[in-house]
Amino acid sequence: MKPRHKRAAIVVGVLAAVGVAVGLVLNAFNSNLVFFYTPTQIAAKEAPTGRTFRIGGLVQAGSVVRDGVTVRFVVTDTAQNVPVRYDGVLPDLFKEGKGVVAQGQLGGDGVFAAREVLAKHDENYMPPEAADALQRADKMKAKMAGTLSDGGKK
Repeated sequence: MKPRHKRAAIVVGVLAAVGVAVGLVLNAFNSNLVFFYTPTQIAAKEAPTGRTFRIGGLVQAGSVVRDGVTVRFVVTDTAQNVPVRYDGVLPDLFKEGKGVVAQGQLGGDGVFAAREVLAKHDENYMPPEAADALQRADKMKAKMAGTLSDGGKK
């Protein structure tokens, strides 16, 4: 084998090794990527079923039902509601009417099975994703109310 062919074989081997390494890193990154969805996006079927993601909003007043370690509650963004089931101990600051972010999967029955629940940490805090979702939902409700009040005419 000529020296030129040896160098070409080494370059091809190094490029193949780098390609495999980049592929493995991207695959690991994609597997651990967790997206955030609002109840409105979930109602619009934008959220994946069977894949882990986060949902955020407010815990709807009167929706918390405890059965042993299983807790059922409803997360709302004031426009849409999503029922949530969580098996475990909730954070001490978890309360109705307060901000919450839950991580888990959406089942085929439309119930979000949470594996982790995060609650706000002081009176003025709400997760940025949840605050943004509430603002978008309020804008959407105002827009819909305006459309209904003018009969859809502009």
